[in-house]
Amino acid sequence: MSEAPEQAPEQERLGPMREQVYKDPRPKEYFDRFHERARRHEPDLMYEVVRIVTSLLSWVVFRARTIDADNVPSSGAAILAPNHFSFMDHFFLGAAIRRKVRFMAKSQLFTRPMQFVFSHGGVFPVRRGHRDEEAFITAERILARGGCVAMYCEGGRSRTGKIGDVARPGIGRLALESGAPIVPVAVHGSSRVRNWRRLQFPKVTVQYGEPFAFERVEAPTRDQQQAAADAILAEIRALYGELDAVGREASLAKARAERRARRAKRAAAA
Repeated sequence: MSEAPEQAPEQERLGPMREQVYKDPRPKEYFDRFHERARRHEPDLMYEVVRIVTSLLSWVVFRARTIDADNVPSSGAAILAPNHFSFMDHFFLGAAIRRKVRFMAKSQLFTRPMQFVFSHGGVFPVRRGHRDEEAFITAERILARGGCVAMYCEGGRSRTGKIGDVARPGIGRLALESGAPIVPVAVHGSSRVRNWRRLQFPKVTVQYGEPFAFERVEAPTRDQQQAAADAILAEIRALYGELDAVGREASLAKARAERRARRAKRAAAA
């Protein structure tokens, strides 16, 4: 009897990714106008236009479903911390919540003509390959105004379809310096979005975890930043692992049952 062939590793079953450029050669001054706009202005109509288009794409093509979106605070400062597999993760993240999410995005995206769309949609750049203080100043100003910032603690997209082992300290720094609540987010299924060229359109599930916060630290050390970032990544990994183990349908059914129980409890108390 011949043995069954081994299943191909996850990264071999995924479509190719464009090679990453890890250092942006453009000077800091090129990006100052984008930071200035993000600090002074809220996203304009461009945000709503993009959200409508990408939400329809998410719901119809990728059959995106959301679990526990009410864990995102309805107002006040908040940091959304998702895993990162796909260029669509930004749109999956914001499709089911009413708040306008301000994304910290790699500076290479800021080229004509798309830099106009990104800037007016509330996105601001982080200059890759450099210690970019401007990105943190912008993020902290937005949080100080009660805004909602999304930041990927793994840095760039995973190329393997698995959550990274090491967090970048930047999200730990932002969490400690701002004291804002962090909402861990598991985006499940988006690693296969890059297979669209093969006419494969995965089902995507987004689960928002319970928010938590660190005690505010004015000037956290590198070790403190890394420890906070590692703790955030551990929450994302746990959320993703449970969703992966239980499965999409069972997770959605569980979430619906819990919502019904909460509504019944509130009705009984009224």
